[in-house]
Amino acid sequence: MAFTRLDSRCLYTLLICMAFGSTLSSNAEINVNAPQDFEIVDPGYLGYLYLQWQRPLSLDNFKECTVEYELKYRNIDSENWKTVITKNLCYKDGFDLNKGVEAKIRTLLPGQCTNGSEVQSSWAEVTYWTSLQGNLGTKIQDMDCIYYNWQDLLCSWKSGMGVHFDTNYNLFYWYEGLHHALQCADYIKVNGKNIGCRFPYLESSDYKDFYICVNGSSESEPIRPSYFIFQLQNIVKPLPPDYLSLIVKSSEDISLKWNMPRGPIPAKCFIYEIKFTEDDTTWVTTTVENEIYIARTSNESKRLCFLVRQKYLLLMDLVSGVRNVCGDILKKASLFFLIPFALISLLVSLVTCLVLYNQKDLLKTAFQTKKEVFSHQETQC
Repeated sequence: MAFTRLDSRCLYTLLICMAFGSTLSSNAEINVNAPQDFEIVDPGYLGYLYLQWQRPLSLDNFKECTVEYELKYRNIDSENWKTVITKNLCYKDGFDLNKGVEAKIRTLLPGQCTNGSEVQSSWAEVTYWTSLQGNLGTKIQDMDCIYYNWQDLLCSWKSGMGVHFDTNYNLFYWYEGLHHALQCADYIKVNGKNIGCRFPYLESSDYKDFYICVNGSSESEPIRPSYFIFQLQNIVKPLPPDYLSLIVKSSEDISLKWNMPRGPIPAKCFIYEIKFTEDDTTWVTTTVENEIYIARTSNESKRLCFLVRQKYLLLMDLVSGVRNVCGDILKKASLFFLIPFALISLLVSLVTCLVLYNQKDLLKTAFQTKKEVFSHQETQC
């Protein structure tokens, strides 16, 4: 009888071990290849590049599975990688072409296709350098771009150090919405040489990366190109206030009033700085109104001076963490307050469905999470 119990226990243990070993061996045998033909393609948009690849080999056994790709990329001198989880075969983003670009990608098989554990392939890696001819001294210097009153974009630069007298520079630009890069049509010239560019009206160019390349030509030597990326709303310079007027209310009180200059920038996007000098004493204050009352410190002061300028108000955008203009405050604030109410409504709906239909799988499906995209929005190629 004792031997019978012992044999049954041993048999039971043996069956468990065999089943567990079979599971381990099946998991160990599952593998997947890295994506094929991984490459970085430059479409000529001055830094906006395509990262594209093909499906890996040996996916015939996983036709019913959703295959995902983990993509990491950066400029070569950057410490941090940008990471994207995508189901597509292409991804687009902007890079600083003054530096090299490196990227790597691997295939991900979800746990429901591999007996419970995610399977990852090895990394496929690629690098990209644009053609940087000419030495560094031939690049332009002191590039400066200003978006005057949110209407007129002007860029200026200085020639490279020690370049030959026949050297001249050309500016090209692109932003999303243009079919191809455009060359400056209105150069600022000194002695026949291009030292700047006046841009035409730029339709639908705000809140987008704006790409610029300034290259050059010379019969004596190749000229190194320079690349720049910025967003126009971050380089706005407003016009000064209009019609500054001063009214002496009494021997001590002075009223200072001004008008906001004409233009597309809303009044709520400005803060005004007032510099008041009384004899040898100077102080500075700010206001969001277009009028201020100032009290003199002494009735015997002989010299009063007022300087007023308006500053373009830049705020931290609560949604994306990117510096943005106050023209977007109302939109972002509305989004900030609407999201909690939307989530509460969704939660109430889910709980109601759960009570009415008593389906446990419904709650599981509703709250099933998807992998995040950690950088720019995913784009189809």
